[in-house]
Parts: sequence; C-alpha cells; structure tokens
Amino acid sequence: MTTVIKTVDVQVPVRTAYDQWTQFEEFPHFMEGVEKVVQIDDRRTHWSTKIGGAERAFDAEITEQHPDERVAWKSTSGPTHAGVVTFHRLSDAETRVTVQMDWEPDGLVEKIGSALDVDDRRVQGDLDRFKKFIESRGTETGAWRGDVN
Repeated sequence: MTTVIKTVDVQVPVRTAYDQWTQFEEFPHFMEGVEKVVQIDDRRTHWSTKIGGAERAFDAEITEQHPDERVAWKSTSGPTHAGVVTFHRLSDAETRVTVQMDWEPDGLVEKIGSALDVDDRRVQGDLDRFKKFIESRGTETGAWRGDVN
C-alpha cells in the first residue's frame, strides 16, 4: 500500500474551496489523467481515467463528508484506493487543502512509478492546478452542502 499526503494553500475562503471540491464532475479541469467523473448520487461516483496510456474505469463511494471540513472516499471497483481531503481555515480568505490518499499499485509499471514518487508529484500537481483553478475563478462552480456520516 502506498500513501501520499500533500497540501496546498489557496487564496479563497474555506467554504469556496470545499464547495468547489464537492463538484466532482469538474475534476478533469485540474486533475491530470482524469477524463470524466459522473456523480451517480450523493455518495457514489464513476471515474474514467487515462494514466500512462492505461485507460481505467472505476467506482468510488463517499464514506464521510462534512461541509467545510472533509470529504473521504474509497473505491468500490477497479484499483484499490481510499483517501480524505481536509479543509483548514487559515484566515477569512485563505484555506489549507490537504489530501491523504492510500492506494495499491497494480502491476510493474505502477509499482516502479510509486517507488520513484511519481504518484506524489501527480497529487501535488493536481493540488497546484486546483489552486490555480479556484483562485482564477474566485468562486465555486457549484456546491453540495450535505453531510455523509
């Protein structure tokens, strides 16, 4: 099992950062390799990815979600992974976003990539692109404020 923990500070209020993160179908705008995300219902998403030439589709379930605090998930099909993203208010206009993701590399290429910290760089790159995306907009594209326990 590989664990990645990465952080970025964004110049938007915590509510704006959190609300944008709940817009899963927008992830392809800032997550490298994510081709499409379909939100099936409040708890389930379907992902299509293309990473290193390998196309994959999988389902994920939101296991915990609390507005302005955290969103946790786990895969229910495809590659084994789980994670949590947390939102920390630094000031009225600044938020720290932290992603912790645990995943099981599948096959030789993924195991080598993990050993070379390719996954660490990818997650940090995604967070850096999220920062650019939300700061350039200044506002979220939508919001879901529900709780999942």
